[in-house]
Amino acid sequence: MKSFFFHARRSGVKFFSAIAASCCALASLAAASPIGMSDDRGKTLTLEAPARRIVALAPSITELAYAAGAGAKLVGVSEYSDYPQQAKNIIRVGDATHADIERIAMLKPDLVLAWKSGNHAADIGKLEKFGIKVFVMEPARLTDIARLLRSIGKLAGTSAAAETAAGDFERKMETLMVRYSRKRPVKVFYEIWHEPLMTVNGAHMIGDVLRLCGSVNAFAAARVLAPVISSEGLVAADPEVIISGYSKLENWQRFNMLSAVRKHRVFFVQPELLERQSPRILEGASEVCERVEQVRQADN
Repeated sequence: MKSFFFHARRSGVKFFSAIAASCCALASLAAASPIGMSDDRGKTLTLEAPARRIVALAPSITELAYAAGAGAKLVGVSEYSDYPQQAKNIIRVGDATHADIERIAMLKPDLVLAWKSGNHAADIGKLEKFGIKVFVMEPARLTDIARLLRSIGKLAGTSAAAETAAGDFERKMETLMVRYSRKRPVKVFYEIWHEPLMTVNGAHMIGDVLRLCGSVNAFAAARVLAPVISSEGLVAADPEVIISGYSKLENWQRFNMLSAVRKHRVFFVQPELLERQSPRILEGASEVCERVEQVRQADN
């Protein structure tokens, strides 16, 4: 009888050990499954395993990678990648408009994250000729931020962190939308550069920010994404509020015929908070919404 229980116990141990081994094998198989995804060119990228060495070719992409939990895997970033702090210590591989192909190849990345409208298509083509996998992104809407966080998380094997970041972004965006988007429209001019004077049209992501705040983009109907504006055109538009990342009120005195200047409604917002397509854009959006709401309250 004692021998029977001994053999039964030993058989049971073997049985559960076999089950555990099978589970581990299945987990390993799942982890090793190829990762396939279409980028914003419509091109399908396939990785045999989650990327371990990643290069980011724009400061906004560097921020997205960190937010998606993949910051520790970055081995190269573009110039001006200064957020978060640890990004400053990563090797530079060119800027947003020119990639140092040889340096990137020497880093032996298994994934390069590129910006469609910022990086040259020729540079992307050269990287792919080297056999380097390139995932090209083009965030145009605020909702694209959450989408790309999830995409990077999947490619880097950090989906849990990426999902947390994406969900947090969506909740913050919803909060701002509920609070501000249906309030009295306020006409806003957003200055992206001062010489020449430039703004954004309604298709730009900053246009999304202005809509989120319940404001009206003074040049939403412009045909190009970042139009140059004449002094006459700005005077004709006569915005109620001016938001700028470069000029403060004293720099606008030559436009004292504008109601926004006369009423001291020229506000400064750090440009990287609005002009980088990263989760921090909602920090900039919150500032814009507060400034616009301040004007609404003053006019009541």
